[in-house]
Amino acid sequence: MGAQLRVYKRRIKSVTATKKITKAMEMIAASRVVKAQRKVTASTPYATELTRAVTAVATGANDKHPLTTEAEAPTRAAVLLLSSDRGLAGAFNSNAIKGAEKLTKKLQDEGKEVDTYIVGRRGIAHYNFRERKIAGQWTGFTDAPSYSDAKEIAAPLIEAIEKDTAEGGVDELHIVYTEFISMMTQEATGDRLLPLSLDKVAEEAGTTDEARPLYDFEPSAEDVLDALLPRYVESRIYNALLQSAASKHAATRRAMKSATDNAGDLINALTRSANAARQAEITQEISEIVGGSSALADASAGSDK
Repeated sequence: MGAQLRVYKRRIKSVTATKKITKAMEMIAASRVVKAQRKVTASTPYATELTRAVTAVATGANDKHPLTTEAEAPTRAAVLLLSSDRGLAGAFNSNAIKGAEKLTKKLQDEGKEVDTYIVGRRGIAHYNFRERKIAGQWTGFTDAPSYSDAKEIAAPLIEAIEKDTAEGGVDELHIVYTEFISMMTQEATGDRLLPLSLDKVAEEAGTTDEARPLYDFEPSAEDVLDALLPRYVESRIYNALLQSAASKHAATRRAMKSATDNAGDLINALTRSANAARQAEITQEISEIVGGSSALADASAGSDK
């Protein structure tokens, strides 16, 4: 019985150590998600005003621009998947990957070839394990992305959509990321970044009901679009990176809280089992003492006769 009690004590000690780790990770994730939320909030005004500017130029220009003009028969598309470098975040990565695969299948069913670009080691590992081609990949900054990271990601994507499909270019650019709705709710979503859907962009910018003024462009509307649209793509990718980072930290916090609670329940169950084993051991020891005492008493009574 003593050996069984030692097993319970070792397991309690091990689970207690694990509980301390998960509790610490929960607290770290909670502090990081607050910082990530602040960055999302801070980036919103810039993205909104930039969207308004792009809408104004695109709707006021008569010239067609490759980043705002849809191909008559699109044949190739690029999908940018935002995952994380680390795990321990519940279904965060799997939901984003499923969203990218669903979008990829939809595009392929429409007869388009798909080039996949991935941010985060988890998404890259998923595709490498299945021996799927990756057109571009980035790692090392998913927990705390910066605007320079968004610029680095946007550059090859803009270059690809400016190229002709015969030269390896694409007709469309899509992004799949996890939208941060609340601390308890994060949802994998997909958006088409390019070519711009002007009605949708105007709706996002809140300009659908506004009277649109006429503009004179200097040096030209095309030159202004050349300058603004890359900034628009960068800001959208940056916002998606921040949303994904906040969602990942929230998912990690929730997963670690669940692990901490489960560890506490397991410690309680093991403690009860250890107490029962200890009680059984004490009962057995008392029974042995009483039995030995009775045997001695019987032996003494026999010798007196």
